[in-house]
Amino acid sequence: MSDLHYTLKQFDWVASVAGDYELVVVAGDVLDIASVVEPHAQIAAVLECLARIATQTTVIACSGNHDLNARNKHDERSAPWLATASRSHVLVDGARLDTTRVMVTVCPWWDGPRTRADVDRQLAEDAALVSDRRWIWVCHTPPDRSPTSWTGTQHYGDAQLLAWIDQHRPAMILCGHVHQAPFAPDGSWIDRSGSTLVFNSGRQIGAVPSHIEIDSDAGLARWSSLTGIEERYFVEV
Repeated sequence: MSDLHYTLKQFDWVASVAGDYELVVVAGDVLDIASVVEPHAQIAAVLECLARIATQTTVIACSGNHDLNARNKHDERSAPWLATASRSHVLVDGARLDTTRVMVTVCPWWDGPRTRADVDRQLAEDAALVSDRRWIWVCHTPPDRSPTSWTGTQHYGDAQLLAWIDQHRPAMILCGHVHQAPFAPDGSWIDRSGSTLVFNSGRQIGAVPSHIEIDSDAGLARWSSLTGIEERYFVEV
């Protein structure tokens, strides 16, 4: 899931079900820059929520555009606070999850060309390590010109991500950012860019976030939202 935007009751729901899964991914925008709650208070609460979820299973969380609270070494906006979650064994920006079957690369939000170059190097380094394992990327933005980046009136994805997909051909990308995509006419929660599966769960109100469950061995993805449940079988290449 993604774009929880400081909806604490949704974090509570994630914590309540996390133990049923091998991996829980929150693909950015855990904070809400429009909230009346001060950023430092949001950060403290979200870090506690992520730590609680991490007691149940493996957790990955990447940064999104709402999560940026400082500037990095390149003088570009970043989310250094998220690194604190690693103390609770949450895998965050720049991290890599390695198993015998899967490698997951966790990408930060790139707010400028130098951070984007860092992500380029990160992907190149991981590409040299992945071998024949399933390679999954976690990043906040979907690729451009995809139903997963469609707002209902325009695409709001990242063109650079399309180039990286073409270069590296990961098995899956787990993203968010475009809240409307799964709900909009001509939008979708699932797409394929070349051989790469792209998933964007979207955002909804209420106590339960819209979310996608993926059984990669069975080749089944299930999107759950207030509109109902959709299932899609896929075959990875």
